[in-house]
Amino acid sequence: MKNVFMCSLCHNGVLGGALYLEPDLLIYKTNKLTVDKRYKNLVMPLKDIKNISWRWILFPVATLEMQNGEKYRIMIYNKTRFMRCFKEYFHKTEG
Repeated sequence: MKNVFMCSLCHNGVLGGALYLEPDLLIYKTNKLTVDKRYKNLVMPLKDIKNISWRWILFPVATLEMQNGEKYRIMIYNKTRFMRCFKEYFHKTEG
């Protein structure tokens, strides 16, 4: 389970959940009842992530900019480990 990260999606509030990093996907999952279905299991193919930028708001907050213009802000509680794993998988999808 080295590629599972505690996180919170920042969308109409802070929604706790988990971020799963797969070889070609980044998946945000939450079990919150009041969350729109679209965000309960948000799948982001790595090839569709255009850019990741970071800010610090109590915790590291990543803004994931997608190729289609969508942006997702996610608090990721272990930025260093996330970026190490992300870079490893992202470079494999570029080939």
